[in-house]
Amino acid sequence: MSTPVDDELWSAIGDPTRRALIDLLLASGPGTATSLSAGLPVTRQAVSKHLAVLDRVGLVRAEPAGRERRYHVDEAQLARAAAQLAAVGATWDARLRRIKHIAEAIQRSRNNNGNEGA
Repeated sequence: MSTPVDDELWSAIGDPTRRALIDLLLASGPGTATSLSAGLPVTRQAVSKHLAVLDRVGLVRAEPAGRERRYHVDEAQLARAAAQLAAVGATWDARLRRIKHIAEAIQRSRNNNGNEGA
């Protein structure tokens, strides 16, 4: 695989609430923890903690907005995450093709061995 996988990034993305936050930010544009919590079934404090995790891995960036911080998606980091996902998917596709070929070879061998005894 040519694209290294960032485990911290994928750990952050692995949480459904954090994925929902990214979706909200992509759909609605920048938002604060308060405005984003209105669209989720979690508290503003929980949203703040999730945003901190996303900020730490670079998926969102924050800018001061009065007493709050306004978050937006870092599209370059999101593209990097998508590239990693595509690379992991391609690797697994290749592994599954190899497994399929091995299974088919085993099946052919069993079929040939069964025909020799008849």
